[in-house]
Amino acid sequence: MAGLPFDQRDGEIWYNGAFVPWADAKIHVLTHGLHYASCVFEGERAYGGHVFKLEEHTERLHESGRLLGFTIPYTPEQINDATVELLKRMKLVDAYVRPVAWRGSEMMGVSAQNNSINVAIAAWEWPSYFKPEERLKGIRLDQAMYRRPDPMTAPSRSKAAGLYMICTLSKHAAEAKGYADAMMLDWRGHVAEATGANVFFVKDGVIHTPDPDCFLNGITRRTVIDLARKRGLEVIERTILPEELEGFEQCFLTGTAAEVTPVSEIGPWSFQVGEITKTLMEDYDAAVRAKGGLAVEAAE
Repeated sequence: MAGLPFDQRDGEIWYNGAFVPWADAKIHVLTHGLHYASCVFEGERAYGGHVFKLEEHTERLHESGRLLGFTIPYTPEQINDATVELLKRMKLVDAYVRPVAWRGSEMMGVSAQNNSINVAIAAWEWPSYFKPEERLKGIRLDQAMYRRPDPMTAPSRSKAAGLYMICTLSKHAAEAKGYADAMMLDWRGHVAEATGANVFFVKDGVIHTPDPDCFLNGITRRTVIDLARKRGLEVIERTILPEELEGFEQCFLTGTAAEVTPVSEIGPWSFQVGEITKTLMEDYDAAVRAKGGLAVEAAE
């Protein structure tokens, strides 16, 4: 089913408390989440039939809804149980999982206090986010035109659908020029992230990563920081200016979809796929395939 449009696939989707045929998981064209972006979601991956850090993802989904002013009408336990059952029903072992919650159609306008809150979970097979041959040698990033907004202008700590519009535009523009993705600055001109992944740099054996004060502090980001520190590596979270990129030796992205992906180029700046990046790729792969969390033995 890899090449099929997502509305034409087979299987089931968990939709407002029940498993329904994939083709029946529909919304009306006048849904508030479509018109006003009152929608939150998660991106999760299953390895060997188990979703990595499922509980953390579900907690963030609930928090994202709260930040958008609505309460998800299913407990974290109900959503977790539904996710596990969905993977079984879909007979998926290594998969991508997409929970999503949105305001319905009772009111159509900026105000939507009386709208129902809908929740769905879908899962499908999904290979590497970037082409394998690109990922191993390091992907190339363009410099995005759009910037991550001031958190006083958008709910930046929510994984909200509307926040990704500028990501789509930036990624499309990068791909049109032959790049795999784009690096975004924040509204102050500081290095922020890629369009759907956090970014790290390495210099003199020390790892540097932007302070996530206006974008998501990713679950994969936190996992990789933990893995690096278990290795005895120093990780510094700080403001990073674009002119500093010339002095960094390595660069990599982290995200549920991207996992740990080396970067060979950001605009005019070049990086090597060094040992620290390779080690964290291996440690992360071991962690996600170990039941019960971090693969401590792989990181000691």
